[in-house]
Amino acid sequence: MSPQQLGRRWPSIVVLTLLGIAVAVGLLSAATQRYSAHADVLIGPPPAESTHAVDSRTVASYGHVLGGRTIAGRVVKSLGLSDSVAATDRRLDARVLKNTSVLRVTAESDNSQTAARIAQESAEQFVSWLEDEQADNVIEGTDGEPNTDTALSANVVEDAATPSAAFYPSRPLWIAIGAGLGLLAGLLFATWRELADRSVRTPTELEELAGAPVLGAMAYDRAAASTPLITSLGTHHPRFEAVRILRTNLQFLDVDRDHKVITITSSLAGEGKSTTACNLAIALAQTGTRVVLVEGDLRRPRVSEYLGIEKSVGLTTVLVGRVALDAALQQAGTPGLDVLTSGALPPNPSEILQTKAMTALIAELRHRYEVVLIDAPPLLPVTDASLLASISDGAILVVRHGSTGREQVRTATERLQAVGARLLGTVLSMSPARELSRYGYGYGYGYGPEYFSKTANGGQRRGSRRS
Repeated sequence: MSPQQLGRRWPSIVVLTLLGIAVAVGLLSAATQRYSAHADVLIGPPPAESTHAVDSRTVASYGHVLGGRTIAGRVVKSLGLSDSVAATDRRLDARVLKNTSVLRVTAESDNSQTAARIAQESAEQFVSWLEDEQADNVIEGTDGEPNTDTALSANVVEDAATPSAAFYPSRPLWIAIGAGLGLLAGLLFATWRELADRSVRTPTELEELAGAPVLGAMAYDRAAASTPLITSLGTHHPRFEAVRILRTNLQFLDVDRDHKVITITSSLAGEGKSTTACNLAIALAQTGTRVVLVEGDLRRPRVSEYLGIEKSVGLTTVLVGRVALDAALQQAGTPGLDVLTSGALPPNPSEILQTKAMTALIAELRHRYEVVLIDAPPLLPVTDASLLASISDGAILVVRHGSTGREQVRTATERLQAVGARLLGTVLSMSPARELSRYGYGYGYGYGPEYFSKTANGGQRRGSRRS
């Protein structure tokens, strides 16, 4: 898995990392805090051997006593603890400090003051115990008096201090572990999502699947729902520039052909084919090209809605002979652009689109205009788009980033091939701008002030019926 692919899943990685930290913080708040305090006891040599160090084995053996049940029992009795001797014994630990005769006794408790009291009392009880033990085992001298020259001494050389912070749980350690586990979970989840994701996400991938060039890529714009047409945008707006790039690439296809009929379709609904068709028609007309946009989607027409023109008279009424073509064509507000809306929606769209009247109508429009754009239904649900593409010079397939599946793109191209239609190219719609910039579809130069204006070039204008 490449870093670029994982980078597309960064929100999941960040969320799971933060979730891991949150879980760690929650566990920290719920965990019982443990405090640790210690006191040091110095084991001294007998007065007769004051210049010699106490044997290390002797010190080590006293360490077992200091951290054992005997001292624990004396501490429980002295402090009046409610815990048992065994429980107190588990809280005590004694060890010899390296290269010294000092015993350090450490006590743990869920209360800082209790930990200090137990550690201090353990050290003092050990001193008392050692004195008692040596008094019971004193050796008489030659004069019949007790010989104290061989007795070891024990003194508390460092009192126990109340700890200011708990040693368990370690807040930095737990947060680091939580962040690490969250990050690992995020990476695993991102890898799984990337491997399981069968949608199209890059122009390179789309070109390989469709076997046709990517003519344009439209970055995602959340304002597109309210302002679908480029006439509502400033001329330096990224979406406006993307349509211009599509227009330029389209003009270089079949440069020897003056009159072109192009069907614009998609695999499924909701991929942006109608807005692409409308904006491409507007952009072509702005260059002085004579363009007609045919609303060939007789199931869910959107062109007339976007352009704000009447749809009751249009394609179907012309095909059945109720209205002449000239009377059905409408101007769309952009000079050079005419629109033939859907007309009344028929119960049998496929049958109407494959009539000789439809073929003759397209031929007539080809004769009148330099470019004929047909907004067709999606390819996979119905056959309408395949029929329209078969009487066109080619088709443009609009593919929605992260939504259209790879298999759906393959099936759509196969539908076109099955009717002998030519796939001129594809358009990747609603793609994150950051991803497009990685593949050369970003715009590095600065934008003009119109970028931030939704109405710099005026709003949508309602069309008028041609007479």
